[in-house]
Amino acid sequence: MHLRSICLQYLLPVLAFTLAIGPGTAPAQTAADILSPETLPADFYTFTPDEFWREPRDSYWMSFSNWVIRQEHAQSERIQALGAWADRTLSGNPRALPGNESYLRLGLAAESETGKLASIEPEARFRLDLPTAEEQLRVVLESESDELIPLGERRRSRQLTDDQRSDSDATGALRYLSVISDTINLSNDIGARLRFPPDAFWRATARGDWQLSDWRLGARQRVYYFHQDGWGASTWLGFGKDIGGGWTFLASSEAVWVHDERQFDLAQILDFHKRINNRSELNPRLGVLGENQPNWRHTGYFADLTWRYRLYQDWLYGEVIPSVEFQRDNDFKEHTALLVRLEMFFSGSILSR
Repeated sequence: MHLRSICLQYLLPVLAFTLAIGPGTAPAQTAADILSPETLPADFYTFTPDEFWREPRDSYWMSFSNWVIRQEHAQSERIQALGAWADRTLSGNPRALPGNESYLRLGLAAESETGKLASIEPEARFRLDLPTAEEQLRVVLESESDELIPLGERRRSRQLTDDQRSDSDATGALRYLSVISDTINLSNDIGARLRFPPDAFWRATARGDWQLSDWRLGARQRVYYFHQDGWGASTWLGFGKDIGGGWTFLASSEAVWVHDERQFDLAQILDFHKRINNRSELNPRLGVLGENQPNWRHTGYFADLTWRYRLYQDWLYGEVIPSVEFQRDNDFKEHTALLVRLEMFFSGSILSR
């Protein structure tokens, strides 16, 4: 226990008592007596009394963990400062408003699959979000774009390590926001995939949220065009509610039209979530994937359970995700996996992770 905590718990009451009885009277017990190892209660210790006055021992783990904590503080400030600087530069406004969602997410994921040993893969994602360039204009840079990732992969993203995901280029876009009503918002993006040669794209997204008695209804319609990949569209619809005992439930359906392949990809997900305490949460899911070519059919089933634990403050997290899936490409044979992930978030202010 730190000396500061000891002072707050034991020394302050002594000082208050001393002030109450006046300077002419000495208390029967001094602060040194109260702080003596022999007088402290047994449940105070996580060590033996003879270790009370010992200096902390240096170790590789302590040095490494302190270095990680220092890096988080330093890099978060730099990332936030970069977003604020770019924001002020593009907007011509000398002040940057709060609410910047820029972040850098780094991680290590180890997955053990059926018949395979665990392998450790590094992961990295970033977002540079400049929400105040103008009142309704944002500049958004992202490490990946949902439209370039197959639907089935997106819905199982947390189960996968970086080497199992499709290659995706970073994108940059100008986003114009419009408010249609209290429940419907519209955004238009014009940008490009950040590679050589660049791949220009346009994307329009309409979102809506409604409260229907005990149920919440959410909807999203997106239409997009990439110069090299052509047209596409996606529709997402979800119904959710609190089901008691701290659990929430969300049933969502999504259809993606892939124009070049003249094909719909489909997903139906049943999602449950419970926050166990201020450090951990559970998220079991059941999912069905499908397509309409050569005919309407199921292409896979999966179930997973994510246990997420906040290891340190609000930027270091651990995840354990057991999963099972049955893919048509594998003759619907059972495929099980266990993934363990450690993630760090470098950001001065993250509103949504």
